This record gives sequence, structure tokens and C-alpha cells, in this order.
Amino acid sequence: MRALVALGRPDEAIRYAEASRGLNDSPIDIARACEEILLAAGRAEEAYRRYAITASPAASYLAAYRGLARKYPEKRPEALLADLVATTPGEEGKWFATAKDVGLLDEAILLANHSPCDPRTLARAARDFGARRPEFAVEAGLAALRWLVEGYGYEITGADVWAAYAATTKAAEAAGRAGEVREQIRTLVANDTSGEGFVRRILGRDLGLR
Repeated sequence: MRALVALGRPDEAIRYAEASRGLNDSPIDIARACEEILLAAGRAEEAYRRYAITASPAASYLAAYRGLARKYPEKRPEALLADLVATTPGEEGKWFATAKDVGLLDEAILLANHSPCDPRTLARAARDFGARRPEFAVEAGLAALRWLVEGYGYEITGADVWAAYAATTKAAEAAGRAGEVREQIRTLVANDTSGEGFVRRILGRDLGLR
């Protein structure tokens, strides 16, 4: 393959690499080699379409995004994110933190509401963005409460529920939506399906549900 590249025959080199796939060959290594060939040939769009995702495994979702963004700076951030999200069908919510960290806040909220997302992660976002981006914080907090009342989250405690509630209501005040958001929270909690109505037991008194 390297010899074919050196001879200026990139397409033949790629065909050779693809033909070498076998039970003991790493698809990641092959994808990386083919991607490098195409990038060196100035064929970035083809490299991205055919090999970029497979060639770029990473230790975290955020690292995967940043790795692609470095290699393909011409790609729109929304497109990069969408292509990565498509690799984990049914787990779109797990990309929330990545979308948030790279500044794609609208996309982050869509992901958080599409499939289960860690309520603690959402509650932290509501807290951290409460003053500077209150509308985003409200939506993140409501998503946290939604997943809590649906029973999601690992070893959730009363403190976690209060943290989500407090961050959401504080952001709602900053956004001038205190009354509206309180009613949304009240409706969510009234329909609590978590274990033995856990969230309702925690917040019920404050929301007038007892």
C-alpha cells in the first residue's frame, strides 16, 4: 500500500488496503491508513465520508468530536455532531455534554430530550448556565426533572432531585418565566413514575401536591 502511494497511485493503494481486510486485521488501522491517503491527496470530503468516523475512536464523546474537528476544520460543527450522534442510535442523550461543551446549545437540548440523559449532568448544566444563558438552563433543568420522574439516573438521592429543582427554578427567575416553569415542573412531578413516586415525595410539599 505504501509503495503504491509513493508511486502516486492512491486509488490503487486504497483498493489494496480494503482488499486486505480479514478476521485479524484492525478495521480502525485500515480506515486510518485510507483516510491518510485521501487527505494527502487533497480529497478531504471523500476521506471524511468514507473513513473519518471509523478512523477516529476516542476515550470520550467530547474527544471524538474534537478529534474530527481538528482533522476537518472545514466541516460545520452541527454536521460533525450529527454524524457522530448517528453512530449511537437510541443513545442520543449521551451526546448532550459534548454539544454543550462545544457551544451547540440548541442541539444539546434536542439531544437531552430525544433519549435518556444523565439527570445530574443536566442539573449541573442548569446550574452553570443559569445566569448567562437562562433559557438554556431552564430547558436543561426541565429535562433533568423529566428523566428523574421517569426513573432514570444511577443511585439518585433526594439531594440530586433538589439540585435539579433549585437550578431550574433559579434559571426560570432569571429568564422571567418563574410562574410558567413552576407549573411545568408541577405537571411533571404530578405524573411521577419513578420508584414509589420518589420525586413527588421529595418535591410534592413545595409544589403543593400534598
